Amino acid sequence: MVKLAPSVLGADFSHLADEIRSAEQSGADLLHLDIMDGHFVPNISFGPGIVKTINKLTGMYLDVHLMLSEPEKYFESFAEAGADAITFHIEAHPEDPSPLAERIHKLGLQAGISLNPDATPEQVLPYLHKFDLLLVMSVFPGFGGQSFISSTLDTVRAAREYIDKHSLKTEIMVDGGIGPDNAAEVARAGADILVMGSAFFNSDNRSGLADLTHGL
Repeated sequence: MVKLAPSVLGADFSHLADEIRSAEQSGADLLHLDIMDGHFVPNISFGPGIVKTINKLTGMYLDVHLMLSEPEKYFESFAEAGADAITFHIEAHPEDPSPLAERIHKLGLQAGISLNPDATPEQVLPYLHKFDLLLVMSVFPGFGGQSFISSTLDTVRAAREYIDKHSLKTEIMVDGGIGPDNAAEVARAGADILVMGSAFFNSDNRSGLADLTHGL
């Protein structure tokens, strides 16, 4: 079964409680929370305060994706806000990211590593044994509603092969431009978790999207 992770950035923030409740009732598996600093990516989203609010609204697993130039400065803040996993980018720490994974684990959270569409799998594969999640960006991060970059499927396939070969428990999450038309293709490439932002929150049949994903 492939998991569905609605990206809260695509929700209607004027009705945030209703949107979170709808995601929960749809059968989605976890929530994906995009944190942007206006420096690492050309946009600003929200911080620990909103994560804390969302955590009060739901018992769903909260996957916090830090698109920040210095993500390590905020690990504790997001842990205290209620994050269940913290993911940061290899581009922010191209040196060995393993010590940061250990810091996240010491906070009692799962650790994730992400890479942009123009990165190579080799930048993260040697470190996957330290991480619970690999987040493959299938658009360039910063804004929702972008078109899926099909070449990122090669990264997903390479990661799937490496994880299976080395019997790792690391789950592959794919984020960006995913919807009902290409979900199956992404799942076949090896994804364990599909992030949907606009496709989910603009849908009139959110439960159907969860059913579709779970059937892959």
